[in-house]
Amino acid sequence: MAEIPPLPRQAFGLSAAQRTHHSAAFLAGADQYDKVRPRYPEAAVDFAVEGLTGPAADIGCGSGIFTAQLVARGLQVTAVDPSQDMLDVLAKRCADVALVRAGGESTGLPERSFELISYAQAWHWVDAHAASAEAARLLVPGGRLVLLWNQLDVQVPWVHRLARIMHAGDVHRPELAPSLGPEFTGLKQGLWHWEWTLTLGDVVELTKSRSYYRRATESTRKKVETNLHWYWCEHLGHDVDEPVAVPHLSHAWRAWRREIPGC
Repeated sequence: MAEIPPLPRQAFGLSAAQRTHHSAAFLAGADQYDKVRPRYPEAAVDFAVEGLTGPAADIGCGSGIFTAQLVARGLQVTAVDPSQDMLDVLAKRCADVALVRAGGESTGLPERSFELISYAQAWHWVDAHAASAEAARLLVPGGRLVLLWNQLDVQVPWVHRLARIMHAGDVHRPELAPSLGPEFTGLKQGLWHWEWTLTLGDVVELTKSRSYYRRATESTRKKVETNLHWYWCEHLGHDVDEPVAVPHLSHAWRAWRREIPGC
């Protein structure tokens, strides 16, 4: 793992209208999402939970992919998501996890209850400053906020073009830190490169799990699928059923709840 020092912020800037529009795509279709999204590398989980044994809240948990990895590390986890469909899928995977239907800006959970607040594939769906304030409220003194993403490694030119055709949104630059509120300090980053073997069918299903595709018209969806077939088979020269190692990366940030004298 290569540690990268925090650099200027400005990553993942979506307007409130964009967040509302695109995040609505995940209020249904959780089963399909769950089947095609990858787990996080164990090294990234190590980075998230290092030194922690207490309770955690996985906010924006979706279908529970990262939630299950936290549970496997022995943490007592509360899973929070605005989509009941996602929480229903999560309940099948993690029967003993407490489920809360809420957004990250206002969870309704008791203050100072968690050592860890995690956002896996979800920080760009919340108002960063409101969610930072809520995370700080929930964390015990010295508690940790962890943000993680899996994405296509768009530093590889052919993968970058694939991401653009998929409208994957995977053009976040790991060298840009996410926006956090003043409640947090000590931002530190981890970065891991890996490959995921996919066929064209896998790529199409992964595309169908993205917010752009889910919110698009039928004609736009057909165009995306046609372009993917052309790029994969004609431009890159792969057979439809040929397994291809597609470069991916995972990046994560962790920060600590800032202690304010007198609080």
